[in-house]
Amino acid sequence: MEDGNGMINVLYEDNHLLVVEKPANMPVQEDSSKDLDLLNALKQYLKEKYNKPGNVYLGLVHRLDRPVGGVMVFAKTSKAASRLSDTIRRNKMDKTYYAILDGVPKDKQGTLVDYLIKDSKTNTVQTTTKDQGKKSILHYEVLEVKDNKTLVKIELETGRPHQIRVQFASRNLPLLHDQRYNKHTTKGQIALYAVRLAFEHPTKKEVIEITNYPPNTYPWNRFEVIKHANKQTQEKKT
Repeated sequence: MEDGNGMINVLYEDNHLLVVEKPANMPVQEDSSKDLDLLNALKQYLKEKYNKPGNVYLGLVHRLDRPVGGVMVFAKTSKAASRLSDTIRRNKMDKTYYAILDGVPKDKQGTLVDYLIKDSKTNTVQTTTKDQGKKSILHYEVLEVKDNKTLVKIELETGRPHQIRVQFASRNLPLLHDQRYNKHTTKGQIALYAVRLAFEHPTKKEVIEITNYPPNTYPWNRFEVIKHANKQTQEKKT
């Protein structure tokens, strides 16, 4: 489907769910920029595909930061929206991300635990004390290191705003091209991508698992892991 700059990749669709690849730099919802947002683009897609009159329902149950691309699920029915929201609230939706760190962690894998607080005025997040912030947990695994840059796989246990970006930046391992939390960044696309979602289908009660790897473009294509994953994906399609 068209997104104004090309195509939005639909990864899965049935009567209750719509799973897509969110384009990087596209807002999830309409914001002050008035740029085309993903929610309205998908509503238009459904309206045209099914020839629906009037307003189209599409439930937004989770978010990705505007600069971040990757897998997102939307609810096509209010029943699905309610059940997916409950799944997320109970931390029963598995979320996997790939990120490129500006530096190399000491450990090949680990768990990061912090308490985070958000400043709504500046839309920034920082680490704080236990009594002030919300507990934030992620697990990471180093996949590949190249030129002092590290490709990591991240499993989120909690889904706080800017969580991945802040937890790594607070350890002097900011994400590559993170304009907000990387003090020494150069211009470029933030190296964070939502690779996988897994959750119980809201009506079928079976597990839905959707995986979509970062594109073969800079900076992702510097890593053999990404090249190999995309090659395998292409081979499955053909």
